[in-house]
Amino acid sequence: MSSKPWPKGRKLVHLDLKGAPPRIEYLHRLIQVFSQLGADGLLVEYEDMFPYEGGLELLQATSQPAYSLKEVLSMQEFAKSKGMEVIPLVQTFGHMEFVLKHRSMWPLREVPHCVGTLNPHKEEGVKLVMEMLRQVVEQHPGLSTLHIGADEVYMLGEGEESKQWLLSPEHTVEQLFLSHVTTVAKAVKEAWPHLSIIMWDDMMRGMSQDTLKASGLVGLVQPMLWDYTPNLNVEKTVALLEKYFGAGMSDLWAASSFKGSTAVHTCVTNTQRHVDNHLQWLKVASSLSAGISLRGIAITGWQRYDHLSVLCELMPVALPSLAACLQTLLHGEFSLEAQSTVLLQVCERLVQPLPPTQEGGQPADLHADPQPSNRVSIRFCFKRILLLFCLKCQKSVYPRILK
Repeated sequence: MSSKPWPKGRKLVHLDLKGAPPRIEYLHRLIQVFSQLGADGLLVEYEDMFPYEGGLELLQATSQPAYSLKEVLSMQEFAKSKGMEVIPLVQTFGHMEFVLKHRSMWPLREVPHCVGTLNPHKEEGVKLVMEMLRQVVEQHPGLSTLHIGADEVYMLGEGEESKQWLLSPEHTVEQLFLSHVTTVAKAVKEAWPHLSIIMWDDMMRGMSQDTLKASGLVGLVQPMLWDYTPNLNVEKTVALLEKYFGAGMSDLWAASSFKGSTAVHTCVTNTQRHVDNHLQWLKVASSLSAGISLRGIAITGWQRYDHLSVLCELMPVALPSLAACLQTLLHGEFSLEAQSTVLLQVCERLVQPLPPTQEGGQPADLHADPQPSNRVSIRFCFKRILLLFCLKCQKSVYPRILK
């Protein structure tokens, strides 16, 4: 059963560069295909691949060179030439592993044994993330939107300073989270008043509407609600978006997934799982009340579950999934037209054409059945191109990790 196509709003492809970062030439090829498949923006999570300078130079990756400033600008210019907005994502609270793993940053951890969570009580922590943001913003000319992360702040409230702070009856972990995020968001707005600020929503899901209204975040941030599951609960997701809207957060985003969210060690992307996730998001979009309009959707593609984890599926393996997900959003289903576009863009443009399979040298008809099911079509299309695609891409895409 088809849904309405994704409503107006950005369709961002998430580039997670914290593992197996492609070389810049291949990024250009990817961006071109993203655009042809219907994406109109990039959500770029540089992490340790950004060329931080000065006191932050230690944040750069050592296993492979970080991108140069020239490469960062080149990627942006190429994306803009294709009509795509570039939104950088910089973590400012949770998932700070690539920062807090360094010995000089250990005092800024919430708890000594956890490298993921920033201590919200130290002024030096806010100065650190603001310097990170400053360097990223300055290397993105014409930037209009910034993502400050803030998801999965797992150890918040476990540090000694937090435990002392929480002894006061009126203090809660929710307030501790909101205090830090509000401080960062206000500092961003003070430094760059023109910027719109996106943040992940998961730490706010259990908060009441009154708590959100009193948080100071209303009018400052745009929550991005993420759910990567194939059986996404439409009713609960709609209710959550309605809660944010009712609290005054009128600018809302969704986030789906095309790879990197099945299991920590997954090697081959389950395309059907991700298409199903997008079909559920289409139901959410069509079920929202008239007053709510989503600013867009970020189609995430995680390279690792976190900085210290093993690699998930590499980008070449997952491109068929991304193509199928984008086309599903555009068509409201993985239709025959969507399938044809996927085969054209992924197979013919990024790999050699499929070999002849019929007598007389003619290509096989992929749609002999006039109404094939989504599942049969996905299996048929992608099993056939996956091996050829991966073999062609590995050496040219990832020279840094193959040396």
